[in-house]
Amino acid sequence: MALVSYPEILVAVIFFLFIGGFCSKKGVPWNWPIVGMFAGLLFHVHRIHDEAAEILEKTGCTFLFKGPWFCNMDMLGTTDPANVHYIMSSNFSNFPKGTEFRKMFEVLGDGIFNADGESWRNQRKLGQSMINNPRFHRFLAKVTYNKVEKGLVPLLDHLSEQGRVVDLQDVFQRLTFDTTCMLVTGFDTKCLSIEFPEVPFATALEDVEEAVFYRHALPETLWRLLRWLGIGKEKKLRKGWKTLDHTIAEYISMKREELSKGITKLREDEDGADLLTSYMTEDNAIGLKCDGKFLRDTILNFMIAGRDTTSSALTWFFWLVSKNPLVESKIREEIETAIPEKEDRKGRHIFKTEGLNKLVYLHAAMCEALRLYPPVPFQHKAPIQPDVLPSGHKVDPKMKIFFPVYAMGRMTAIWGKDCLEFKPERWISELGKIKHEPSYKFFSFNAGPRTCIGKEVAFTQMKAVAATIIHNYHVEMVKGHHVAPNVSIILYMKRGFKVRVSKRWGG
Repeated sequence: MALVSYPEILVAVIFFLFIGGFCSKKGVPWNWPIVGMFAGLLFHVHRIHDEAAEILEKTGCTFLFKGPWFCNMDMLGTTDPANVHYIMSSNFSNFPKGTEFRKMFEVLGDGIFNADGESWRNQRKLGQSMINNPRFHRFLAKVTYNKVEKGLVPLLDHLSEQGRVVDLQDVFQRLTFDTTCMLVTGFDTKCLSIEFPEVPFATALEDVEEAVFYRHALPETLWRLLRWLGIGKEKKLRKGWKTLDHTIAEYISMKREELSKGITKLREDEDGADLLTSYMTEDNAIGLKCDGKFLRDTILNFMIAGRDTTSSALTWFFWLVSKNPLVESKIREEIETAIPEKEDRKGRHIFKTEGLNKLVYLHAAMCEALRLYPPVPFQHKAPIQPDVLPSGHKVDPKMKIFFPVYAMGRMTAIWGKDCLEFKPERWISELGKIKHEPSYKFFSFNAGPRTCIGKEVAFTQMKAVAATIIHNYHVEMVKGHHVAPNVSIILYMKRGFKVRVSKRWGG
């Protein structure tokens, strides 16, 4: 009997994946012997977020994905608010992040995103006290205004005068990288400038995040093999990891030098303090050991939380606003009310963070953008003990539970038949105030005890940036530019957001 050649094996695999992608029952992946629904997953991985939304819409908000036999890849995907509330709040103790999450996100170390139990509670308590400190809020206001005034506005003026096409997503990534680095470490990377300099730390973050996403789509044995061989996404992850560690170590070293010379103390009394300074100088009554490893993990977790999520949210927000002129017009009218009457409301203005919280329609438009395009498009948990969810689905420790946050905003059962429309009005009450939506329905900032501690920081920065751009500039997407979500743990645009920027006022 002749041996099967490699080309024949390759053709067979391609044919199998092709058939696996199309063979489905009522629009859901076919459950094949041995490999389960894995073929369908690989076939649609390039549009996994929309695929998940379509499947969950057809299956009543909850769907059991059957992975390959013996690989522990069975996953229950759910957007059912009752299930989300049960897992994230009422039975929170039975659903930690779990060991599987920690393995996939090992680059984050023992930071707050990976931590469970006592370690997580202590880190969250300490983090909240730092972020809620008036010194940090003074620093946030100063850093945000300075970066918009001295970084963003000069860049947009230059682009407008040159008539150049620019990737606005790249601009926002640079902006939030600078501000987050300042807020977390106290150092300005000056990534946002006319020269568009290469920043290895930012590139390393993107490579690491993409590799972590692909770990979710592969059996653990396979991605561990790729890591051992040092190829593919795992090679990028290893290289990016080294860059992150090296850069963070430099920040910690520079901060220690500043503290030893008393430089930081002179600044913080007037301007407030960055988080790294607070972690290294304040008394820690909680019992956490703030050594080099702790500081490294904390800095990286905060950098990802601040830089990636805010830039993603701004990118999708401006795309949606650029497609909806009526929404843009309403935002502009409201923004003018934040300008003091003694100043020219029909002229250039750079907005401070104070006063923007009163802009109801702007806040509503941002919530609506976050509903449709959440920066973190999915989350997952793992039960400690077998359990039965409110939907009646049984779960056990060998099964991962996925929350496709991107899909939640597209469920007619949750948001109504107009769920795919961009309608800021759905967030405004009859009294003209922001309408509260429960976090287990609006899941962009997590829910329950793990609700994002940086939520207000994110809104503060986004409003200052959005108000300044929308009031002073007109943003128009380049004709023919195709917009689609990328494949990563952070929801960016796959091909960037190519636009032209023009001034609305002279000077």
